[in-house]
Amino acid sequence: MSTSLYLSLSVLMFLEYAIWGAWMPVLAARLLGPLKMSGKQTGWIYATIPLACIVSPLVAGQLADKYVNTELIIGVAHLLGAVLLFIAARKKTFWSLFVVMLLYSLCFAATLPLVNSMMFRQLAENNLDVGAISPKIFIWAPVAWALAGYFLTGWRWIFKTGGEGRDCLYLAAILSVVMAASYFLMPATPPTKSGAVPILKAMQMLNNTNVLIFMVLSMIAAGMMQFYFLGTAQFMQDMGISSKNVPASMAIAQVVQAAATFLILGLMIDKVGFKWTLVIGTTCWLLLYIAYVAEKPRWLIVGSQSMHGVAYVLFIIAGQIFANAVAPEDIRGSMQALIFAATTGVGLFLGTHLAGVTMDTFKKGDKFQWRPIFAVPCLIMLACTLGFILLFKG
Repeated sequence: MSTSLYLSLSVLMFLEYAIWGAWMPVLAARLLGPLKMSGKQTGWIYATIPLACIVSPLVAGQLADKYVNTELIIGVAHLLGAVLLFIAARKKTFWSLFVVMLLYSLCFAATLPLVNSMMFRQLAENNLDVGAISPKIFIWAPVAWALAGYFLTGWRWIFKTGGEGRDCLYLAAILSVVMAASYFLMPATPPTKSGAVPILKAMQMLNNTNVLIFMVLSMIAAGMMQFYFLGTAQFMQDMGISSKNVPASMAIAQVVQAAATFLILGLMIDKVGFKWTLVIGTTCWLLLYIAYVAEKPRWLIVGSQSMHGVAYVLFIIAGQIFANAVAPEDIRGSMQALIFAATTGVGLFLGTHLAGVTMDTFKKGDKFQWRPIFAVPCLIMLACTLGFILLFKG
């Protein structure tokens, strides 16, 4: 693999997830804290990404497979996204912030499957082993997410900006500008111009019972991540962890994710197959929520972040590799779009609302009752784990 190709794909992966990691883990603390939004309103703000992922990836995948160079779509989408993030940082009311974040999410969600499809396609066109090489590029996603968290924590220590929490949106906006500028470094990835309608051909893959089971269970399991994203920052603060230390504490997940991506992802898929790799992934999320239900000691809450990191690698990333492996070459962009629409779209959308309603239901005054809140994803993740064991063939 040439150094230039590796660097260009790695930079692309790094920036994509640095942008997301800058605001996603900690924005909820701003919404629930300084802006005094309810759990339901916070859920709707976080639902903008899932809503956008139901539509944008499918449109972007169709365009990339049939009409427009992938790198052009990514560059334009991030440039528009940067502008919208700067605007979002100034919004203080629910409806105004919701509208801006929805517009931003439509731009960002279009790029998520395209980063993957560009990587898979460039590796295949250069006759490289996708299963062996892709983890060496995927590793930059958790590294970026972790570094964004640690950078934000350092920024808050120095400039005391943690109180308002809008700094996470400014950081994401600046990184989006850098991502748009990196368009000139991205490898040219023109459309394959398949004669069929790519997204319809990808949807026909659901006629395969095993692929359908994978999609449905993946959608449910991915939705449970929203309890993690909506609840963890406030949960940590309620358990006595300082707000300025929350980003760094949560970034432990990405440190472990990076190590797991590099050291065990390819090995697990090769040795135990997709089925048991996915089962281990959902089991790690189950262990995370068991630790949250226990509520103490604090070191266990912080340490359990590592379970999210391993779960993300062995479930989300392994699932994306599985989707690429089962799809014909001419619709792999659309297949990546379909898995993102099912998991990051429908799954996170439903999970967001379930998390928001659950948080409001188990709230007394200004205090959340975290034990019953986290018992909900704990039970659902147990059901998903059993579903993969009993129904999915891999």
